[in-house]
Amino acid sequence: MGEAKGLWRYWDLITVIALSLILDLIIFVAPDSFIRKVLGLVFVLFLPGYVFITALFPERKELDNLERLALSFGLSIAIVPLIGLALNYTPWGIRLVPILVSLTVFNVAFALVGMYRRRNAINPWIPWVTLEDIKRELEWEEASRLDKALTVILIIAIIASIGTLVYVVTHPKPGEAFTEFYILGPKGKAADYPTELFVNETGKVIIGIVNHEHRNVTYYVEIWLVNLTYNFTTNETIIHEMYLMDRFNVTLPHVPVNIEGNWTPQFEMNYTFKIDKPGRWQVWFLLFKDREPPIPESCLKGGNCLGEKWRILEAINGTIQSLKLNVKVEKV
Repeated sequence: MGEAKGLWRYWDLITVIALSLILDLIIFVAPDSFIRKVLGLVFVLFLPGYVFITALFPERKELDNLERLALSFGLSIAIVPLIGLALNYTPWGIRLVPILVSLTVFNVAFALVGMYRRRNAINPWIPWVTLEDIKRELEWEEASRLDKALTVILIIAIIASIGTLVYVVTHPKPGEAFTEFYILGPKGKAADYPTELFVNETGKVIIGIVNHEHRNVTYYVEIWLVNLTYNFTTNETIIHEMYLMDRFNVTLPHVPVNIEGNWTPQFEMNYTFKIDKPGRWQVWFLLFKDREPPIPESCLKGGNCLGEKWRILEAINGTIQSLKLNVKVEKV
């Protein structure tokens, strides 16, 4: 191939700019597409190092093709974390849009610098690899059979590694399955909880649930009023009284974890309660998924339900997902 003329002298750098801008468009138009994942890999693992090396070493004699290829990958792995580190100290933080804009600006800026440097180079390096170039780079004609075999194995290993990386990125495992279960104060904040009440005074909280289980889930919530003490000598929890205050269920669809935008609730319910006996009580909120353990009829009628104390003991041990509110109740 003869010497490239006109814009063909910069075909690789123009391609870098085009791919960066196309990826930006795809992320906002089709964020879940396969092409986004493929271009994203190239955008992060190759392009930043490539334009950086091209801008630094425009002359053909400075580096050979294999060195440029290796340095493009290696420097990309170094440049991208440094950009992320710099963003961490800005008001924008490490989020998708700031990272995308920063890397795009980096790629475009160094691609333009690379064009300028290549235009002024005496013998510029313009990527155009033929089979003869590959043989010359690998010193194929002079290599022994063993060296040739090792070279072929190395090339196969590199291709297999790239293929494995692409597969892992394009076929990610489902994220961790979990449920957000929380209570907030009456103003919707994790503060001002009703921890001190008079007998029969109304306490108000907000119960919230968010489903990240990757499937539809029916949640059963039980609210128990419990009076207990802890024996530090025997390391034993002693439950003296427990009453079923309320229960409800709700079916929620899966909601993906959103680490980019602001957190938003999925299900919240205002809940009010009263305690008609003075003392130090605990209000326990128990969460069951898909199936609620049976509750005896005596508990449903408001009687002391010590036979179900296993619920609270398992909640204390972490077997049951639960929340607890300590409430001091005084006489009027």
